[in-house]
Amino acid sequence: MTFNEEPTHFEKTILSDLQGAWSVLRSNIANGPYFDGCDRLIYLIDEAMSWEVVRDLKRMPPLLLNIKNIAALNNVDESIMEELHEIEDILKEILE
Repeated sequence: MTFNEEPTHFEKTILSDLQGAWSVLRSNIANGPYFDGCDRLIYLIDEAMSWEVVRDLKRMPPLLLNIKNIAALNNVDESIMEELHEIEDILKEILE
């Protein structure tokens, strides 16, 4: 009986950049100081990172817009807003 060998290298893609950016954002919100919309943001970020949305990336921009609006209304730290802009830039590049 033969076994498939595990790949020894992986190619980095723009989707991995997007996943990484979402992960960093989620981690910074979850580990940062609590604010009123924190739980809602984490829920929406998890939704944006779900398989259903990743498989149909056209569903991601409305989620990102909701996340940005909640973040802006709650006056989150500027670093969070910068991470959101980075996600937006990566997503725009993917969708083009």
